[in-house]
Amino acid sequence: MKRNSHTLRLAAVAAASALVLAACGSSDDTGDDKDSDTPAAKGDGTLTIGSLLPQTGSLAVLGPPEFAGVDLAIKDINEAGGVLGKDVVGVKADSGDTDSGIAPAETDKLLKAKADVIVGAASSGVSLTVIDKIMAAGVVEFSPANTSTAFDEGDYSKPDLYFRTAPSDILQGAVMANLLVKDGRQNVAILARQDAYGETLAKEVSKNLEAAGSKVAVNELYSEKDGPSDTQIAAVADAKPDAVVLIAFDETKTIVPKLIQAGVAPKDVPTYFVDGNTADYSKDLPKGALEGTKGTIPGAEASDDFKDRLLEVDPKLKDFSYAGESYDAVVASALAAIAADSDAGEAIAKELPGVTKDGEKCTTFADCVALLEDDKDIDYDGVSGDIELSDLGSPTSASIGIYEYGTDNTYKPLEYIKGSI
Repeated sequence: MKRNSHTLRLAAVAAASALVLAACGSSDDTGDDKDSDTPAAKGDGTLTIGSLLPQTGSLAVLGPPEFAGVDLAIKDINEAGGVLGKDVVGVKADSGDTDSGIAPAETDKLLKAKADVIVGAASSGVSLTVIDKIMAAGVVEFSPANTSTAFDEGDYSKPDLYFRTAPSDILQGAVMANLLVKDGRQNVAILARQDAYGETLAKEVSKNLEAAGSKVAVNELYSEKDGPSDTQIAAVADAKPDAVVLIAFDETKTIVPKLIQAGVAPKDVPTYFVDGNTADYSKDLPKGALEGTKGTIPGAEASDDFKDRLLEVDPKLKDFSYAGESYDAVVASALAAIAADSDAGEAIAKELPGVTKDGEKCTTFADCVALLEDDKDIDYDGVSGDIELSDLGSPTSASIGIYEYGTDNTYKPLEYIKGSI
């Protein structure tokens, strides 16, 4: 496969060359416990990393690589001497999804385990149900996969305890639109989940397509619980699109057969996936069902060495999406704890942006620690890319990978688009 890397600087969201950020989201119903009685954590000398990641639910496909990324980072950190003279401790919880609603209770387990940093959730909708609870406890929430614009707006548009290593969907929406225009698509049908993730990403794709002169033939938002109705599938087919963009999660397994029956499947109409559903379907769909389908996933290309080391942690891994972002969330947090000389969440939060930008470049925990011990200002560039966290906790430099499916219904990289926001 051809693997190119392009770099774009983003001044604004305009036309098909603009790139902006959004997340793996599920619902904008926060359900937050803003008035938590949990006292702010002061730190106990041991950096404890909690993993609030999907073991069940509609994004469970992202769980294994994310858990593996966290586990590998903790392993590397401890082999390099740990943090503040002690090994980093990891504790795990299941974020589920917004339908199951288990994240708040699972978060309580992590807080009781004295987590200083909680890596997760993968879903923006799930994060919105626990973010206030976590921050009220004085704990850092560091998502490897949230892309919703909500985390840079409103109550969250100020420095706090929330961070993410994934760019918002403004970026992915612009990259997807650019890809469609580049492929000559001028009459595009969008079928998307009706939630914070699907609505935002569909909006960004539509906006950039229309700015570039292409038409959005139909934009169908379907129930995240029930999936698209027969009427919505028919609307996509009746629009006679020259491309279909499917913005979905695990329900892709049931949607594609409906598209096949309606004559608008990948073999009939060029099809495009996003990070929520660009996954391995080799055991779920007929051979060749997705051949030629393209997908976009935030993140730089993972090296073979990094993949091999992840497989040592979890030999069953078949997908590596957001593993790098999970790894970098842990390493950056550990470096921030060292810079702060404290494992307390609020102390870590103050140092996190600084350890990812403007200093001397370093790409491993050990090398970065050596610089810190020499009183150097560091700029950690991780396996997921440059990171460059803003004061609001979102990356200001990011990459989006473009992938293509083969006859076996698995995908391989075509190119990577890098943007500065």
